[in-house]
Amino acid sequence: MEKPFQRAFVAELAKRFQEPKQLIQILIGPRQVGKTTGVLQLIEHTQITAHYANADDLLVADRSWLIEQWQEAKLKGDGTLLVIDEIQKVPNWSETIKALWDQQAHSNSGALKVLLLDSSALDINTGLTESLAGRFERIVAHHWTYAELQAAFGYDLQRYLIYGGYPGAVALEPDRKRWYAYMKESIVEAVIGKDILQNQRIAKPALFRQAFEIACRYPAQEISYTKLLGQLQDQGNTDLVKHYLSLYAKAFLLHSLQKYSPKAWKTRASSPKLLPACPALFSMNRPASSDADPEQRGRLFELAVGAELAQLPGELFYWRERDAEVDFVYEDHEQLYAIEVKSGRKKSSKGLAAFCQQVPKALRIIITPEHFPQFSRNPSSHLAQLAL
Repeated sequence: MEKPFQRAFVAELAKRFQEPKQLIQILIGPRQVGKTTGVLQLIEHTQITAHYANADDLLVADRSWLIEQWQEAKLKGDGTLLVIDEIQKVPNWSETIKALWDQQAHSNSGALKVLLLDSSALDINTGLTESLAGRFERIVAHHWTYAELQAAFGYDLQRYLIYGGYPGAVALEPDRKRWYAYMKESIVEAVIGKDILQNQRIAKPALFRQAFEIACRYPAQEISYTKLLGQLQDQGNTDLVKHYLSLYAKAFLLHSLQKYSPKAWKTRASSPKLLPACPALFSMNRPASSDADPEQRGRLFELAVGAELAQLPGELFYWRERDAEVDFVYEDHEQLYAIEVKSGRKKSSKGLAAFCQQVPKALRIIITPEHFPQFSRNPSSHLAQLAL
């Protein structure tokens, strides 16, 4: 029997749980990208004693339920791994976990290993920074990359540029209507309806949903907040649009890149460059007839590159002055990369030279469809190897 595909975060978790000094591990990421599947693989393949509980299975999950799960894990013996899925569904979860973790640290009895899963950064960040500071590490399970989908399902680049991102939708690709319905109802609406609208004060939910559809129409494009606001069927202000984009970013649906500038205030004042978090989120908001459009395909490839760059540690920007542009500026610690995507669409070729003249420390990178498979397998190594 063929071994199921295993994402990289599974091996990283296994490594961390073997270390002598333990911290609470937090696994976050988009819905439907295999977080739970990966954790079950971890339990099976490492043969670690574990207790798994999902707060999403309960009508009411409260502090007493969380304490009960902790006790169930303790009964299985020292070193048991306690896994709580959808931890954000438990009210005051962070305070309860903190109390149990600190009590364990001062106890002579055996310690539990703890792994908490969440599908949205919106709910979990406050609890981590206020209650669990110094007690946790975070791992992000991002959307599936081209290299992962190629290895697991035999994707080629064209297929990835249309459907890439969610493994659960792979079987539905032959029927575009079913694929669209799955993407809309099981992913996008689940995120908007459950992760955002149930936990955030949004005065006009219909307007909020419309804002996401509009933002996805501009893949890898710079667009002003004023223009976005003008397409919403309501009056508002640019602060409202910024707030909406921020919520979509925290929910792993959209990246909103700012223009690179050594001066922070100029970066904050710039128009955003919008990147749906994977190609599928753009494809579901466009007609199938546009697949053959060279300009659209070029934008899609640029989106694919940007979406994978956005998964790296560090910060991602774009740059433009008049008609000179750099598709992406990636900053990792003190190293700066100026990245041009050769996507086939017509654009000026002088952006890299103009940017590097202003920022001499920047290293130049060109990414083409031919090189994209190598880039996707190990983006950091690819950048370091080809930088000039």
